[in-house]
Amino acid sequence: MFVKKCASAHFLFVSLPALKHEVFVMLKFSILLFAILSFAVNADQSPQESLSEIEEQLQRAINHYEQNTSPWEIEAPVETSQQSSQKTSQQISQQTSQDAIVEVDAKLIQRLQQDMVWVEGGQFSMGTDSDSALKREQPAHPVIVDGFYIARTEMTQDLFEAVMGWNVSYFACDNCPINNISWFNIQLFIERLNKITGQSYRLPTEAEWAYAAKGGNKSKGYRYSGSNDIDDVAWYAGNADKRSHPVAGKKPNELGLFDMTGNLWEFCVDDMTADLYQRHVDRFGDKARVNPVNLVKDGNLRRKTMKVQRGSGYEFAANESEVFRRDGATNNVRMPDIGFRLALTEK
Repeated sequence: MFVKKCASAHFLFVSLPALKHEVFVMLKFSILLFAILSFAVNADQSPQESLSEIEEQLQRAINHYEQNTSPWEIEAPVETSQQSSQKTSQQISQQTSQDAIVEVDAKLIQRLQQDMVWVEGGQFSMGTDSDSALKREQPAHPVIVDGFYIARTEMTQDLFEAVMGWNVSYFACDNCPINNISWFNIQLFIERLNKITGQSYRLPTEAEWAYAAKGGNKSKGYRYSGSNDIDDVAWYAGNADKRSHPVAGKKPNELGLFDMTGNLWEFCVDDMTADLYQRHVDRFGDKARVNPVNLVKDGNLRRKTMKVQRGSGYEFAANESEVFRRDGATNNVRMPDIGFRLALTEK
């Protein structure tokens, strides 16, 4: 139990400013070491109580940082041109809100449109009652979602770079998932993409993401998204060699969606509220939430806040990657193990 709780240090760490990958690994280790020492010194406290105290201290440091940092300070990273898109004569051009001409290979746009998978609406059980789950993942409760489209794969680096003009991902390759981008970066990308395509792409809500990951109305109740054997469907700590991999390299789930477990954590539109599930059950019992989206306070998308991420990533173990797992990261942080996939209400 102590080890499992320590493993959730990712939830704490991703709230810190974006750093080099080496520092990221060192600080994750430091958090674990601090947790172990704290538990050893405070023998009269349970492991959960010791780590709760650590979480509070780290959260105070995070809050101090956020109060003294503009949400746009790290919105646009330095362009390194790690890779360039090979454009054909068949291109799509569109004026962006920043008066810059964006030219995107029509084949990339066509591929994106073809990769949007229709998910028929329905009711499902969100969260879990498993003893191995963290409090933020409990309890199981009914949720209803309307039909929607969701991308077959995580957003790839080639399309992101074609739209944005930069790519500072770790593990660069055209067909690898874009990473090292903030939630704010994603919103700007979506704004530009929608101007180019005339569509209304967006991030999925957490409920939509969870429903799709479980297989929608085709769900077979797997432990991971698409299988009870994580090696079938995911790049995770047991096989990923500490890096992300090209999308669609493993088997898809029941809806034909790839990498809904492993590879990269994926941002959702929702704000992260750790006790959201429990508060709903306490207030409404077994009454289903309908098309829920959790945007706290005024719903201002430019306000700094914690955002939900789902799906687990390449550095997380099998027992940290079940389909019910949820985590969080501030919307101005960039990490090598966080990406996203698109959703669409209607074409």
